[in-house]
Amino acid sequence: MVKSSLSVKLPNKYGDIVFSTLVKLAAFFTLFLLSGIILSLLLTSWPSIEKFGFSFFWTKEWNPPADHFGALVPIYGTIVTSLIAIVIAVPVSFGIALFLTELAPNWLKRPLGLAIELLAAIPSIVYGMWGLFVFSPIFAQYFQEPVADVVSGIPIIGMLFSGPAFGIGILAAGVILAIMIIPYIASVMRDVFDQTPIMMKESAYGIGCTTWEVIWHVVLPFTKNGVIGGIMLGLGRALGETMAVTFIIGNTYQLNSFSLFMPGNSITSAIANEFAEAESGLHTAALMELSLILFFITFIVLTLSKWMISRISKKEGH
Repeated sequence: MVKSSLSVKLPNKYGDIVFSTLVKLAAFFTLFLLSGIILSLLLTSWPSIEKFGFSFFWTKEWNPPADHFGALVPIYGTIVTSLIAIVIAVPVSFGIALFLTELAPNWLKRPLGLAIELLAAIPSIVYGMWGLFVFSPIFAQYFQEPVADVVSGIPIIGMLFSGPAFGIGILAAGVILAIMIIPYIASVMRDVFDQTPIMMKESAYGIGCTTWEVIWHVVLPFTKNGVIGGIMLGLGRALGETMAVTFIIGNTYQLNSFSLFMPGNSITSAIANEFAEAESGLHTAALMELSLILFFITFIVLTLSKWMISRISKKEGH
């Protein structure tokens, strides 16, 4: 008779303690890092905050030799280019996601989806160089000149699309940003559309709904939280983009008109162009204050997205 003995190893309580401690440290490190970034931005930008106060936000002049700085032009350029990018990218991304999930044949879904993901992996400097040397001349000749001629006499719209066709400027930068963020938004939309239960869609098709009706009344209500998250992800990407915008926006501190054809500047472009050459302490402080403003703009966008998702979730709960 062979006796077999089973040895049962009791769990080590010290392992749980170590694991719990490491996880807590990781969480607190994130908070510590965020607090450190905010504090360092505040300290380094304080000379600019102290001298210019709130006038920094609405002053157009940016004159380093005279130590006079205003953030209106970079703030305007950042917000407008990002809004242009979102206005263009969202419907295009929606169409791509709709085609991939509902209309594309199976043999095309995978290669087309892979191509979209590869577009997201292209470095931003490549987009910037392509925009400056390839897109800009085409944009000036085949879009800016014809559109300016057509809408020149229309109030408000004519003002937005007036001026010489440089090929670079606010609108061109917004279009390049849209091309850059389309892969991100489209990928998120495609993934969340795929999460819709097949039974719900088949039931809608079974009662005679068209593809558009299924998307509008079944897929979108089920996935709207994810869609909003994808849009906000793209907006955050557009707000923080540096190199591509620097190549194509024009990098000027002029805001003589609201024409989208005119060159401008953005917060990230201003920092990238001037930080290495900033000599005076006030110049560096002004650039750091721009960084602080961009941080809070991004924070506001994130807070807004969380609020929208929470509001939608509460409505669904009633």
